[in-house]
Amino acid sequence: MSIVTGPSAPAGVHTEPKPAYPVQLLQPDGRRVFNREYAPLIADVGPSQLRDLYADLVIVRRIDREAISLQRQGQVALWAPLLGQEAAQVGSARAMHADDYAFISYRETGVAYCRGVDPAGAVPMWRGAALSGWDPNAYNVTNPSIVVGAHGLHATGYALAAHMEGAEIATVAYFGDGASSQGDIAEALGFASTWSAPVVFFCQNNHWAISEPVRLQSATPIVRRAYGYGMPGVQVDGNDVLAVLAVTRQAIKRAREGGGPSFIEALTYRMGPHTTSDDPTRYRTDAELEYWHARDPIERMRRLLEREGLLDTEFAADVQRRADEVAHRFRAATIAMPEPVVETMFENVYATEHPNLEREKAEYLAYLKSFEEE
Repeated sequence: MSIVTGPSAPAGVHTEPKPAYPVQLLQPDGRRVFNREYAPLIADVGPSQLRDLYADLVIVRRIDREAISLQRQGQVALWAPLLGQEAAQVGSARAMHADDYAFISYRETGVAYCRGVDPAGAVPMWRGAALSGWDPNAYNVTNPSIVVGAHGLHATGYALAAHMEGAEIATVAYFGDGASSQGDIAEALGFASTWSAPVVFFCQNNHWAISEPVRLQSATPIVRRAYGYGMPGVQVDGNDVLAVLAVTRQAIKRAREGGGPSFIEALTYRMGPHTTSDDPTRYRTDAELEYWHARDPIERMRRLLEREGLLDTEFAADVQRRADEVAHRFRAATIAMPEPVVETMFENVYATEHPNLEREKAEYLAYLKSFEEE
């Protein structure tokens, strides 16, 4: 579903959205789709870049699988899998400029990886060893936001502040179909539209908000909400990394050039559980899972490379080797991570010393000491 501005419409006024299929540049069988508007946006993506995108997809999935194994083995307390959503994350992250800023929720491991974060940096929070994992300003990507939808406001505020200071950047706020029902996202959309904040709202519609299907989040395609807020929106095949790359490049270009916010709904599917504490077999069918397995984003890209003579045995083996090396470092860093010192849980709660917190700290440490005395 695309929202377009009619050629005769006054500036700032949007015509009714015209029905269309989601933007797609790559079919599930690996055949390219020509799209007059979006194909030119990836004209620079040649053989080398296609191979790089494929490697990103494989490595991100390998990290995800290693994290799940670590959780099952008791080394990580919880994990939010991204299986099936690799193309939505890799395609959008690779569209960003170095000075753009990504505001992520708890499932965007792929975005963090593409922004340069060492996968091991994601472990401390999920292991329960720290409140965060990396310095956001070192990679221009935030640590995972557990509060659903709250970071939409953070992205909008940051974008507006940067714009007021003369920085020509974009921010990208990642959230899911479930988060689209949160008041924070509604407020962010309204504020961004009113103040023309350079934000790209990137909704990964993976069809399930834990056990609730997307039809309970919205009676109409989620992208249509963009029209109500006076901003352009586009619906894209979220399992097509090339289409995601193209539409995100377009939205980021608009934001960086002063065109204001945009909304992207990436249609994808969460093939695994919501988190490792979830059992998806209780609320969805095998037939549904089979349908989306046939649209696997990595398999789609692999077929494209095969069609274009870019996937030979040596390259495939090299990608797998790189993926295994990343997973090995991820595992080693997790197991070697020291247990946190108890006192540190009271740090970084307030910017300055707070008497109530200091009292609570003293009381808790005295409580722990009483066990030693006994």
